Amino acid sequence: MSSLRPFGLTAWLTVSAAAALLLLTPASLSRAQAQAAQATPSPAQAANPAPAPSSQTTVAATSPEQRGITSRAIDKVKQVAKSAGDIFSRVPCLPPKDANKGSAKAMGSLPHVAAKLVAGKPVVIVAFGSSSTAGYGASSPDFNYPNRLAAQLRRHYPTADITVINAGVGGEDAPEMMKRLQTQVIDVHPDMVIWQVGTNAVLRNLDPGDTAKLVEDGIARIQAAGGADIVLVDPQYSPAVNQRAESAGKMIKLLGKVAELRKVGIFPRFEVMRDWHENQSIPVESFVIADGLHMNDWGYACFAQLLGDDIIRSVGQIKLGVNVPADVRTYRPM
Repeated sequence: MSSLRPFGLTAWLTVSAAAALLLLTPASLSRAQAQAAQATPSPAQAANPAPAPSSQTTVAATSPEQRGITSRAIDKVKQVAKSAGDIFSRVPCLPPKDANKGSAKAMGSLPHVAAKLVAGKPVVIVAFGSSSTAGYGASSPDFNYPNRLAAQLRRHYPTADITVINAGVGGEDAPEMMKRLQTQVIDVHPDMVIWQVGTNAVLRNLDPGDTAKLVEDGIARIQAAGGADIVLVDPQYSPAVNQRAESAGKMIKLLGKVAELRKVGIFPRFEVMRDWHENQSIPVESFVIADGLHMNDWGYACFAQLLGDDIIRSVGQIKLGVNVPADVRTYRPM
């Protein structure tokens, strides 16, 4: 996470997006634009889609060359969709066998997200973090965890308007993140913030206590600004992090204490990933790239899947209690 190299986006992504828009009806056009905007690695890297045509454009109005581009774009989209669907065919994504290592209990309740879903209102989630949020190591932005998570939540809540904003910047940790907390998190007025933090602090040999204090201050600011649901994500289990096991252990423990103190959720990424290797016998190189730090497509996909599963369970618990009298309904870690 010491640096973030640009994704190797090829020219077809820009061309295919424009070509694909030509086939869309006006009713589906705005949805496609929104999803295209959400597929970028981070807000800073986002490129606004071209303005939509005001009336439907038919295939007959395009040139043979444009039709060829459109066909190739559709084929590429199908190929990406198939690879996304097949990513767990070789190695399944399973939750930790030990219930204490799963995050369902630590996730806590998500009342703001649940209330928006029940009311049929748009839900905005900000994925805040460093390079493993931006998606370094993924073969394309489609495979970073925020985009995988967005796709899963939209499948589960097909009538909901769900936006997942990728606010990951490579190489950063709490000190740098705090500088953009206001503009990239609070000012967005999110319903949920997923804050991945701590790994770069471990790699830099920063004091875990100082990092925990900054994170606690950041959570307090988010809560004071509107009380978005918050879930912390601790460092990943990987060779580079494991080389600093003592510091990593302190960081993980302190982030857990901060989550408990501020009554927010935490996704224990380190324990979940360690379970992949130690209990599910998955080789580390099957979920971490050659740099020994960042996840690959499968790692991001499984991380997103398990995180999404816990969000869905947590929201479900709150939704089951929406008609419970306020004096007996409590929002506490499950």
